[in-house]
Amino acid sequence: MNLTILGTGSWGTALAQTFSVNFENVLLWGINKEVVDTINTQNKNTKYFPEIILNKNIKATLSLEEAISFSKIIVIAIPTQAIRETLRKIGISFLKNKIFISASKGIEISSLKLISQIIKEETYLPEENIFVLSGPSFAKEVALGLPTAVTLAGDLKKAEELQMFLNTENFRTYITDDIKGVEVGGAVKNVIAIATGISDGLCLGNNARAGLITRGLYEMTKVATFFGGRKETLYGLSGMGDLVLTATGDLSRNRKFGNLIGQGISINQALKKVGQVVEGYKTVKALKKLVLEKNIELPITDAVYSVLYENLSPKEAVKILMSRQPKKEFD
Repeated sequence: MNLTILGTGSWGTALAQTFSVNFENVLLWGINKEVVDTINTQNKNTKYFPEIILNKNIKATLSLEEAISFSKIIVIAIPTQAIRETLRKIGISFLKNKIFISASKGIEISSLKLISQIIKEETYLPEENIFVLSGPSFAKEVALGLPTAVTLAGDLKKAEELQMFLNTENFRTYITDDIKGVEVGGAVKNVIAIATGISDGLCLGNNARAGLITRGLYEMTKVATFFGGRKETLYGLSGMGDLVLTATGDLSRNRKFGNLIGQGISINQALKKVGQVVEGYKTVKALKKLVLEKNIELPITDAVYSVLYENLSPKEAVKILMSRQPKKEFD
């Protein structure tokens, strides 16, 4: 059986390397010709993992049509805000009976739709053919074959079949039917990671970081239940697990971005220094829209948005968070 992965970035490449042990061939699709060429000629993604030799059954293409035709299972690992546009380029006739697995994390700003909803709208596939893969998983560690555990969400019967192909010696996949909960966890944790990064950049200490992570988890559960997800899902790998990793790990792009902001680096400079997509930078715009339109209280999210888009200083954001009206912990 073959596998297609949309995205030649660090995450798409890491998944290709991991899953290639269980699939006959893996085809990566990307838009960067240099990256595609080096994968095909050198068995390397020199832009993201120059030190890692990719397995020989991994190839890459610039042709979206070729990538979609290549296999029944399609993994999406491209930036959230580009997913709808990419799917619209695919002819409906190519999509019949395909299985899509979203490995991207975010919420579409314009529509406030989750990725699984975007896939359903643009492909017309039945819900049982749409899955979400998420959890605490830095791309570099996955590419290096370090032990990783994640969650695959979707139709449980088909998920059990996919689990056989997505489990490897060092990559463990658990399954659930709570797609919405898993998706929200993967999206919102990036915003909380920016907040903890800002806190660390300001040298506010371990207490502040722990408080942000804990209250951030509470905000994640509020968003998850709004979308129809289950609260308990956020206490698992795709919620708490991913949050702790992204908010504390040195390989976290979102945490690094926040840390730079806390140190006084400008937004544009911080984005350039990170050098890769910072999903939380876009996701916070969707969450702010959710706050305004649906009247959901998300104080940490509000603070991050104000720092990134309304020129509020990080120190002032801390004062606002700490001076909020006293309340019960779980109101």
